[in-house]
Formats: sequence, structure tokens, C-alpha cells
Amino acid sequence: MSRDEVARAVWAVEPGGRKFEGAAAVNRTLRELGGGWALLASFYQVPPIRWVQNAYYKRVARRRAWW
Repeated sequence: MSRDEVARAVWAVEPGGRKFEGAAAVNRTLRELGGGWALLASFYQVPPIRWVQNAYYKRVARRRAWW
């Protein structure tokens, strides 16, 4: 992964090498935690929810230096 990729978003990488970026990485991590977190992450599979999460993640990531 390049420095630019790492600076742009949070990443989750599976042992097999599959990469998840941004909101997908957050939800992949939640799935791995199990329990209620996995249930929460399952909503990411619903397209309208995924679109909102992706848009919100991009908004927060752009302003991360401000936080």
C-alpha cells in the first residue's frame, strides 16, 4: 500500500490479501469483533445504507485534520 492510500482512509486487510477501504474497512472490522458489532456491520450490505455510510465516511475523512 502506498503512503497516499494509507493517508486517505482507514484500511482493513484480510490474511488472504483482500483489502477494504473507508467505511467498508470499518464494517469489516466490526464483523470481526462479533456479537452486536457484527449485527451492526451487517447493515452495510444493504445498498442505501452502504451509500450513506460511504458518503459520510468520505466527509469525515476529508475533515479529519480539523477534528
